[in-house]
Amino acid sequence: MQQKKPGDLLVPPSGGFLHDFAVRLKLIARLMGDRRVNILLKLLPVATLAYLIWPIDAIAAIPGLSALDDIAIISLGNYLFVELCPPEVVQEHMKSLSSLDSSAADEVVDAETTDVSDKQ
Repeated sequence: MQQKKPGDLLVPPSGGFLHDFAVRLKLIARLMGDRRVNILLKLLPVATLAYLIWPIDAIAAIPGLSALDDIAIISLGNYLFVELCPPEVVQEHMKSLSSLDSSAADEVVDAETTDVSDKQ
């Protein structure tokens, strides 16, 4: 197994923003259900969601910035959760998620066409 070097991401970006976001959410859901991930580590995504629901913001004085701190806290919490999970478990789930993605993208439909006239 390869050792993780500092600066290496366990889940490198592979597509557009929405695609990467959807894959990240699926990965977090799978890791939350995996028994090999420490139960205390699973509290991190739960705590970030609790912060989103919590009525007190870290930066409440500036109206536009209060949404940005929510986004920053949630992003940081989810990033740390994935990075602190055992790397072999994350890679296993990423492999299965990428195989699901590639099997849907490589699907080819073989068909024949027929022209239909409107003069019948």
